[in-house]
Amino acid sequence: MELLGEIVNLQIQITSLKVGVAPQKRYSPAGLVSVPRLELSADGVVGIGEDSTLLDDVHNLTHPESKNRSGTNGISIGFTTHYDAMRASFGNHLVDAIAGENILVRGPESGRIVTEDEVRGDIVIETAGGPIRLLEVFAAAPCVEFSRWALRFPDELRPDRTVTEALQFLNDGMRGYYASYRGEPMVVTVGDRVYLA
Repeated sequence: MELLGEIVNLQIQITSLKVGVAPQKRYSPAGLVSVPRLELSADGVVGIGEDSTLLDDVHNLTHPESKNRSGTNGISIGFTTHYDAMRASFGNHLVDAIAGENILVRGPESGRIVTEDEVRGDIVIETAGGPIRLLEVFAAAPCVEFSRWALRFPDELRPDRTVTEALQFLNDGMRGYYASYRGEPMVVTVGDRVYLA
């Protein structure tokens, strides 16, 4: 297995990050909540707060307003090297974890972008309770709302070529990956190591 890096941030989306009504829909990171631990299950992720409060992610199948698509997007993972590339393209407002992934990994050390071809062999997280294998990993397609937000594109204007170019740049895993998990619920914490299987 190849070490990708270690987990540096865990978070959940308590509400959708796309707010408003079309055609005025926009991206807002206000629904992001950092947590020290995440419980992973076949339903998705649940945040575990400092006081052990449980918080369902909006992509968990059990969330009352679930955004889960047939169990394929219950867990999301991103990489700090991708944020370095996004900041170089869009600016410093793209702070680590602002795109909303549940698990943010520092790395890889080489500074490279983790490609979709690499993650097709699954991702393994080494936890205190044993390894967790994330399955069916695929690139999270970027949305127009996040692309506009990254560009600081005015809400009142119709998308133009720059939005299309931003969508293309954020595609192919730059924006992060979705994954599934099958097995008994397990907990991940900041500091756990992440590997390519």
